[in-house]
Amino acid sequence: MSLLQNPKQRKLLFSAGLSWMFDAMDVGMISFVVAALAKEWGLGPEKIGYLTSINSIGMAVGAAAAGILADRFGRKSVLLWTLLIFSLASGLSAFAAGYAMLCVLRFIAGFGLGGELPVASTLVSESMPAKERGRAVVLLESFWAVGWIVSALIAYFVIPDYGWRVAFAIGAVPALYALYLRRAIDDSPRFAEIQKKAPVPLRSRIATVWSGEYRRSTIMLWILWFTVVFSYYGMFLWLPTVMVIKGFSLVRSFEYVLIMTLAQLPGYFTAAYFIEKFGRKFVLVIYLLLTAVSAAWFGNSNTEGMLMAAGICLSFFNLGAWGGMYAYTPELYPTAIRSTGAGLATSFGRIGGIIAPTLVGVMVGNEVGIGSIFMIFFGTIIIGALAVLFLGKETKGMELS
Repeated sequence: MSLLQNPKQRKLLFSAGLSWMFDAMDVGMISFVVAALAKEWGLGPEKIGYLTSINSIGMAVGAAAAGILADRFGRKSVLLWTLLIFSLASGLSAFAAGYAMLCVLRFIAGFGLGGELPVASTLVSESMPAKERGRAVVLLESFWAVGWIVSALIAYFVIPDYGWRVAFAIGAVPALYALYLRRAIDDSPRFAEIQKKAPVPLRSRIATVWSGEYRRSTIMLWILWFTVVFSYYGMFLWLPTVMVIKGFSLVRSFEYVLIMTLAQLPGYFTAAYFIEKFGRKFVLVIYLLLTAVSAAWFGNSNTEGMLMAAGICLSFFNLGAWGGMYAYTPELYPTAIRSTGAGLATSFGRIGGIIAPTLVGVMVGNEVGIGSIFMIFFGTIIIGALAVLFLGKETKGMELS
């Protein structure tokens, strides 16, 4: 029975996908809000960089904590709590009276957000048959593009007329969705089976992640996650601001970023097709290399047409690679430590998301050219692709242990 014919698996994919969409909507909103805040509050590039980095610090802490807790208390309960935390903090961000308060709320929102993503992908991965597993997780990741598109639409239609506070207030909606999820989804059968045995202590789980059997995969994943998250948050959180720097108005910048964001969907769908046809390593290496080329092209584009073409390619290949990465990560560990291993890799990757926006802010503040900044991302992404090529093992069609 294929994924789309199995009602229970289809419901899980769609239910988890909507929570993923809300996550993306919140992250996307930040990139548009900071462009508006820069004008309203007179924030310089450094302060914009710090604000987006604080969100990523929360995501790093949340990913590690939620991954560890999900192996102890279950994927479902941790998914619900992280969804509630991030949506309430996002809604409260609408009432931030100043920069410091907004930073605190964005840390809390980031904690919930960062925790939810690895747990949701682990839950879906464990609940699907081997021949559909990779495709299912990439399709789950495709909801990220939908969330970014929604945030771009809100930015285009809401922020110019009603302000950034209303945009954040919309971010509280997922709290209501969490109530629905309580009844809609169950923990994976694999985790339920593990629960019948004595729980594996935290120290043992972390030791196993770094044991001889899994060390090579762990090193590869940590490099992959760091390079992909570093480049993504460095490039995409700054995209509307970069367009303003290149001479476009705020509204026109939002419009162009919306068009670029639409290219994420076919990026996911092609990756979902290729991942079960040619394997995880193929998708990750090819899509990462083409992301690197697109980054160099975008950073050095001067005309409107070149910027749009490069931006569309950047969205297409980068988000396709993200889908492959989320599908690949849970497959490299056994069920008892799967969420811990995925959460720690994700958390280490989030350090890249902390460094990159701040680094870009400092470099823009020091008048370093956009072309030079994007060449840093070019080199970083190449390192990630090489790590998968030489250290990664193929998991296509493997049964999860």
